[in-house]
Formats: sequence, C-alpha cells, structure tokens
Amino acid sequence: MTQTPRERARLATMEEIVRIGRRHLALHGAAGLSLRAVARDLGVVSSAVYRYVKNRDELLTLLVVDGYNALGESVDAALKAVPDDDFYGQFQALGRAVREWGLAEPARYGLLFGSPVPGYQAPPEQTTAPGTRVIGQLVRIFQGAQQAGALVAQSGPAGRPTDALAADFNAVRAELGLPLDDASLTRGVLVWAALFGVVNFEVFGQYGPATFSDPAALFDAHLQLLAQMVGITP
Repeated sequence: MTQTPRERARLATMEEIVRIGRRHLALHGAAGLSLRAVARDLGVVSSAVYRYVKNRDELLTLLVVDGYNALGESVDAALKAVPDDDFYGQFQALGRAVREWGLAEPARYGLLFGSPVPGYQAPPEQTTAPGTRVIGQLVRIFQGAQQAGALVAQSGPAGRPTDALAADFNAVRAELGLPLDDASLTRGVLVWAALFGVVNFEVFGQYGPATFSDPAALFDAHLQLLAQMVGITP
C-alpha cells in the first residue's frame, strides 16, 4: 500500500527519534534517556515529540525493538554466507555475529541483555517477536541438524525432569514444533544461555582488562565446546 506524504513524514520523524535515542543511549545509558533532550537534538519543542512518543518508556521500547532487529539482521546476514546444511558452520556464524554486534554496539547490547532499567517493563506484544529472532535461528540450526541425522547422540542428565519442568518442555516443543527429547532441550537451553553468557562477560568487561590477550580465540574455543555439547560436529 502506497504511503501518503504525511505517513512518510511521520515514519522519517520516528526514524530520526530512534537514531537520536541510540546516540543518547550510548552517551547517557538507558536510565539517562530524556525525551526533552531528544526533542532538543531534533530541533523541536518537547511537546512536538510527544505526538510521536508518549513517554520515556515508549522510547525505550522503540530502542529495544530497534536493537533486537539490528542484532537479528546481523545474524541473518552471517548465516546467509554459510550453506544451510553446514550446521556446525551455521552455529559458528551465529555465535560470532552475536559477539561482533555486541562488541560494536555495547550500549544497545546492554539495553537488551544487561541490567533491567528501573521502572521499565518491556511490552511483550511489541518485543517478543524481534526478541526471539536469534533464538529462532538457533532453534532452526538445531532442528535442521536433528532432521538431517547430523546430531551426534549425547548422554543426557541423570533422572527425569520435575513435573513442572517437563510441562515447560512440552510447551516449548509445541510452540516451536521441536522433535527433541527432554535431554536435548536441556542441552539446547544451556547452549543458548552459555552463548549469551560468554558474550556478556566480554562486552561488560567481566574477564578483566588483561586476563586474555586473544578473546576472539577464547570465544571460538567456547563455541566449539558448545557445539559439541549439543551434538553438532564439523
């Protein structure tokens, strides 16, 4: 459907507000965001900005969605360079893309995966779809490897999950259409958490300034271990 000039102008203004918001996020952090400051940089009175963005929380939501989509686009671009049936290569490309984007965009990464912003609750109806783009690609890789018979069988955790956890796994399987058993899902969730955990350590400087002289090599070693954990081999 063709956009009217008014709609195009509104979209351009919203894009400019997000662009300025990204800059303020990098300079002042999420807690320091101010619509008045955004209006000042936009060159309008603050009341004019409120026609587009109602309050700081709405601006934060725009930045969260923008960040998730930017990360998702980086991952999608990296995966396109790897054959669909190279599951190990796809997993490596996904992990490296997350790390590279996080290091290049620490403020935006921090908004998505760092400490919660006091008083702000992301609305799931706006943030869930973009927020699960990378997880969806990770699931696609695992599922593709499983369907192709490319997953190496791994020993699972001892015992059966609690009734509550088993119900959670069943819900995940139903929602995502995953033909994975409880042990495989347990490993998959651990790989997901560990991947972002090691990226967080590097982005937020948790290793210390001089502990590892080649953090990229350390990350690649972690990716190899994570791939082995879930049963994806070169």
